[in-house]
Amino acid sequence: MKPCKRRDFINKLRKLGFDGPFSGSKHQFMIFQNHRLAIPSNDEYSIHQVKIMVREVQLITGKEIKNEEWENL
Repeated sequence: MKPCKRRDFINKLRKLGFDGPFSGSKHQFMIFQNHRLAIPSNDEYSIHQVKIMVREVQLITGKEIKNEEWENL
């Protein structure tokens, strides 16, 4: 994985079926079915942040997302 711009991360989530982003109390969030995913406000996410959020996306969607698949979204 590599660092990811916030805008690109949101676009990848939309391709996976997430809606949003919507405004929340501290962070914006995106919705997949009945699940919420907080979206940090920084302009670019580090490799570590991307890995953590992709793991959370996998738990929410119930689908394994390989690094290559994530990069091609």
